[in-house]
Amino acid sequence: MRKCIRVFDGAFAVFLIFVYTFIIYGSVNMPDKMVIRNSSDRVVGKCYSVSALNDESVDFQSARSVGANTAELKFLGVIPVKNQEIVKSDTRSVYVSGEPFGIKLYTNGVIVVGTKDINVNGKTVNPSKEAGIEVGDVIISINNQKVYSSDEVEKILNDNNGKDYVISIKRGEEYKTFRLSPVYLENEGCYKAGMWVRDSTAGIGTVTFFNKKAGTVAALGHPITDVDTGEIMPILNGEAVETNVTSIIKSSSNETGSLCCDFLSKSIGSLYKNTNMGIYGSYNEKIDLSSYSEYEVASPQEVEKGFAQIICTVDNTGPQVYSAEITKISFNDDVKNMIIKITDDKLIEKTGGIIQGMSGTPIIQNGKLVGAITHVIVNNPLKGYAIFSQTMLEESEY
Repeated sequence: MRKCIRVFDGAFAVFLIFVYTFIIYGSVNMPDKMVIRNSSDRVVGKCYSVSALNDESVDFQSARSVGANTAELKFLGVIPVKNQEIVKSDTRSVYVSGEPFGIKLYTNGVIVVGTKDINVNGKTVNPSKEAGIEVGDVIISINNQKVYSSDEVEKILNDNNGKDYVISIKRGEEYKTFRLSPVYLENEGCYKAGMWVRDSTAGIGTVTFFNKKAGTVAALGHPITDVDTGEIMPILNGEAVETNVTSIIKSSSNETGSLCCDFLSKSIGSLYKNTNMGIYGSYNEKIDLSSYSEYEVASPQEVEKGFAQIICTVDNTGPQVYSAEITKISFNDDVKNMIIKITDDKLIEKTGGIIQGMSGTPIIQNGKLVGAITHVIVNNPLKGYAIFSQTMLEESEY
C-alpha cells in the first residue's frame, strides 16, 4: 500500500510540475490581448484558449477598443492562466504589394544632428552645447519665428549682430527654450552657433499593403530614424514614389546588403505618419488596386511556427513569392513579433538573405497576411524580425 502511495505521490508531483510549467509559460508567452473576429477564434498556441467567449456577460459585438472586455485564458480549456483583454474586430482584407518604393521625407521642425567646437582666439567654445541644446533636439522656432528647413535656420543664424537667440526645441515629448550666445569668427567675418542640422531624408523600403477602407498605404513596419541621432524623424510631410531596381548588393555574415533603386516621378501617395510600427500615408487614387492580390489580415493568435511565404521585388520582374519559415513568435513584444528565416534558394542566391530595402516585405501564411519583415539579424542575414500585420492594420486606421 505504501509503495502504491509513493508511486501515486510521485506521479502527482510530476503532473503538478507539468501543469505549472505550462501555466508559467502561458502567463509569460501568450498574448495579453486577443483579437477576436468570431466565437470560434479563441485558440492560441494550440494548448490555450479563451473559454469565456460564450459567456453572455461579455458583449463581443461592442468590444472594439482595447480593454473593452476581458476573458480568462485557460490551459487545455480548464486551468486558469491569466486574464486577457479582448478586442472585437471585423474580418478585414487589404491589397498586398511587395513592391519597393522611394521615400522622400521632410521633418516637422529641424533636427540637431551635431554640435561643433569653435576655436576663438585660442580658446575652444561650443555655443549650442553650452546653451543646453543636445543632439536629437528638434528646433521649432528661433526668436519666435517658426523654422521648417535647414536653410531657414542657417539664414537666421547668419543674420546676426552678436545678440542672443531664443531657441525653442522639442526633446522627446517635452518642449524647452534656450538662450544661445553665438561667437564671432574674425577670419570668416560672421557669428557661429556651432551646430549641424537636418530637415529631410530619403530612402528605399517595401510597401506592405494598401488599405482600401481607410484609403491608406502601410510600409516598412519600423520607423524612419535619423542616421546620426537614431531618433524617429517627426514628419511634416513626405512622398512615396515608384522605383526601378538597378542592382543588388548581397548580404553576408559581416555586412547587410541593400536593394539599389532609381527614384521615378510617379507618386504612390503622401506620407504623414512615422511610427514604431511603420510609415503610413494616403495612397494615390490613380493606383489600380485590382492589380494587387487581396488577403485577409490574420489575428496574431493565428500565426504559427513553420512554413510561410514572402512577397518581395528584387529585380524588374516585379513582386515574386518566395518560401520562408517562421521560427519564433513573441506575442507581447510591441514590434519584434516574429523571427522569420529565408529558405528559398533562388532568393538567397540573389540577395544572400534579407537586405536593406526589404523592410515592409509582406509575409503570407495559410492564405492570410500575417506580418511584414522589419529588420535583418546582422550576423545571420537569412533571419530577420517581423511585425504582426494586425498591428500595422490598426496603425493604418488610427
